[in-house]
Amino acid sequence: MPLTQTAPISEEQIRLLVDSFYGKIRADADLGPIFERVVVGDQETHLAKMCDFCSSVMLTTGYYKGGLVAVRKHMGGLEIGLFDRCLALFGDSCDELLDSETAGLCWLKAAHIAESSKLLLLCRPDQPWLRNAA
Repeated sequence: MPLTQTAPISEEQIRLLVDSFYGKIRADADLGPIFERVVVGDQETHLAKMCDFCSSVMLTTGYYKGGLVAVRKHMGGLEIGLFDRCLALFGDSCDELLDSETAGLCWLKAAHIAESSKLLLLCRPDQPWLRNAA
């Protein structure tokens, strides 16, 4: 179901969702250290960028101007299981904050992004260390 002018999610809900999700990431034993290592300095700026990204994905606002996968390429420590863990935490935040239809739609879009990220980052024949991360 494409989102239209009567979108089931607002910018305010997106901000709450991003805050909740990243709170869970920071508290996670495996994901927290990666987040802290990669997001050095102003975490609020990073969260604002992620709100722009989610707004672009969910509401087609075009606010996000960047390359999410390009950023993730340089993170290090990424394993397929961490994408799945991230997706589970995102799903938890969706379920806690959104009605079931909107939560399902947001989770589905996130699942597509996670799958694309796995393919682009972990299935690279030029990076043998990534193949072993799975």
